[in-house]
Amino acid sequence: MARVLMVIAPRNFRDEEYFVPKGIFEGHSIEVETASKITGDINGFEGGTTNASHSLSEVEVASFDAVVFVGGQGMVEYIDDPEMTKLAQDFSTQGKIVAAICVASAILANAKILSGKNATSWEGVKDTLISQGANYSGQALEVDGNIITANGPAAAEIFGEEILKHLGF
Repeated sequence: MARVLMVIAPRNFRDEEYFVPKGIFEGHSIEVETASKITGDINGFEGGTTNASHSLSEVEVASFDAVVFVGGQGMVEYIDDPEMTKLAQDFSTQGKIVAAICVASAILANAKILSGKNATSWEGVKDTLISQGANYSGQALEVDGNIITANGPAAAEIFGEEILKHLGF
């Protein structure tokens, strides 16, 4: 059974960017676990609530097939966070799927894994991607090897479906 780790901010994650892909994964019997800087119930920007069962520091990368970094207002303050960037680097180093949507694409850029890669994000962090060597497109979705990026909530469904394809479904 495939396992996906979804990473959210401790508050104000973007509901669609979390719940839409999560629903796609669970609809295919993929086990989904959620991690954040804190554990427990976390509220999304639009009022949705989910439970983060893992803190970032306790994630065992080898236990998952993919990591998905979810955007939203709350993630803005974590795009340079050492735990977030290390988690992205660890998944990338192990050849696993590394995905990010909206502002969270900047985490991948700051983790130095987008250099020379095609990528997209929310317009507000495009300069971060470019400065870290990404080939920024501004498209709804970009795929480059095991790296999948999307530009925002409107792309949540195609983002989830693309990750699903990479998981072999």
